[in-house]
Amino acid sequence: MSLKERISEDMKAAMRAREADRLSAVRMLLAAVKQREVDERIVLDDVQVASVVERLVKQRRDSITQFEAGGRQDLADREKFELSVLVAYLPAQADPAEVAAVIDAAIAECGASGPQDMGKVMALVKSRLAGRADMAAISGQVKNRLAR
Repeated sequence: MSLKERISEDMKAAMRAREADRLSAVRMLLAAVKQREVDERIVLDDVQVASVVERLVKQRRDSITQFEAGGRQDLADREKFELSVLVAYLPAQADPAEVAAVIDAAIAECGASGPQDMGKVMALVKSRLAGRADMAAISGQVKNRLAR
């Protein structure tokens, strides 16, 4: 079963169980997937659907930060719930040891010698860990390794 089919099945299950909040979050995800399909006139595969989920997860994390800073805990709680629903559709996250190994391999592969090579390293790392790690955190790790 593809990721898109799984999301559709989860929407039907949420309807049957009368879980309004979960249904809302899943519908929002399906709407984002369909919007991208219409915009680009393609049918998304699992990797592309996962990239849509990643984008929505990043938006939710940013919103949570903003709502908490603004003292709107009610809205932050709603975003946290949506985040928990969305995270279930992402692939298993890479463990820190695997992330470190991928970063080391990418640095060695492109012969990076300093911060000016960060773009090359990040391109390799992103292709290998797409959807399985937070690229903002990885960017900081790469920057630290290249600064040595």
